[in-house]
Amino acid sequence: MGKDNVKKLTLLLLRSFAGPLVLTFLIALFVLLMQFLWKYIDDLVGKGLDWIIVLKLMVYVSITLVPLALPLSILLSSIMTFGNLAEHFELTACKAAGISLQQVMRPLMITAVLICFGAFFFSNYVLPIANLKMNALLYDVRQQKPALMIKEGIFYNGIDGYSIRVAKKDDDGQTLRNIMIYDHSANRGNLKVIMAERGKMAMSEDERFLVLTLYKGTSYEEQESERGRSAHPLMRTEYEEERIRFDLSSFRLTRTNEQLFKDNYQMLNLDQLSSAADSLQIKIRSRKKENFERLSAALNVDTTVKAYLQPGKQNFKQEELLQNFAESRRSMISSSALYAARNVKSMADDAGQDIDIKSRNLAKHEIEWNRKFTLSFACLILFFIGAPLGAIIRKGGLGMPVVISILFFVTYHVISISGEKFAREGVIPAYKGMWLSSIVLLPIGIFLTYKATTDSSLFDRTSYSRFFKKLLRKKS
Repeated sequence: MGKDNVKKLTLLLLRSFAGPLVLTFLIALFVLLMQFLWKYIDDLVGKGLDWIIVLKLMVYVSITLVPLALPLSILLSSIMTFGNLAEHFELTACKAAGISLQQVMRPLMITAVLICFGAFFFSNYVLPIANLKMNALLYDVRQQKPALMIKEGIFYNGIDGYSIRVAKKDDDGQTLRNIMIYDHSANRGNLKVIMAERGKMAMSEDERFLVLTLYKGTSYEEQESERGRSAHPLMRTEYEEERIRFDLSSFRLTRTNEQLFKDNYQMLNLDQLSSAADSLQIKIRSRKKENFERLSAALNVDTTVKAYLQPGKQNFKQEELLQNFAESRRSMISSSALYAARNVKSMADDAGQDIDIKSRNLAKHEIEWNRKFTLSFACLILFFIGAPLGAIIRKGGLGMPVVISILFFVTYHVISISGEKFAREGVIPAYKGMWLSSIVLLPIGIFLTYKATTDSSLFDRTSYSRFFKKLLRKKS
């Protein structure tokens, strides 16, 4: 086959692979983004957030979801690409021209390897920054107060120091009827009540204050002198017009300093994770050594007992310890021993909890360190599952490939989550938990590649029955 034909075939494969890859990646990213919105919908809706803030949050979240969307898109696009080639007999034409499946897969294998390297650099340099900005912004959004929303017939307590109730709101959304305001901004309880027949709301020019102009109303206020209540405890004031300014600065989105989140394990790259893990290991070893020394000193029975022995009597029986002492001192010795035992138990519990917390934190750092590599390796493994599987099932489009892709991806995701959970709980080491899904799926990819390159039928019962009969014959 000439070089021009090889070049045309390579371009055909790359175009056939790039289209489904981009499409499935965007679809997977959109589905995962909708899942995020559904999870945090209560924290986002009704707070009057600026569209730029929402857009920034969606961009940061989309970046953090790439590690989930990329492996799925590679698996689905590889199945679709080789399924279409096999369905339209293009793979058969290539084999008739003397081109093996390995040669057909070679351009896409190189592409998959490049994607793996790109995924590694993405997870090591881009993902920590995106996690930092997303978590900081999400924290600020969740702490944000709901937008100002005064409803008819309901007391509104969103403004600090005030409780407002209106009987009716006109269609313009600014004119209010039959207003009642409880003013407890002085932190002395509900000592002041303001009532008005009508009023009108307006924002200040800098939108920092809500200006409420009241017409034809009465205010009631209880007065209190320094020595106690005065002779005229209730003061009533009638007015034709009064203006109240409510401070709305608490409704603005306050940005937290991102440096407060930068030490979290999700915001670190490989070098930073290694440095933090080494520091945690040193702290754990130091805490264990300190605890061992303290417990050894507290549990030194010989020294403790000999302190109560009579002068000149340095030998004692371990079997009946209290029989070595005078009966008048046994009660005091028992109480002292009980107090010492409780003190030792408390020291051991505190040290154990501290070591457990540090060990769990260390496991999180080790998990995140291994995740930088497992993402890249998962992309390569899922390609070697999808490409030969598409050539075997010989189905393109969004039918059978989607079903098979979801099945394999769910299997990969469940094993990955289970391994990570085991690693977090300290059941297995972090590297075993994070590489568990890759270890399980790698033999499947090798098996499918072997079946596709040897033109073996994956779903042929005869070939499997012949294999097992031959195996049983050898054993017999």
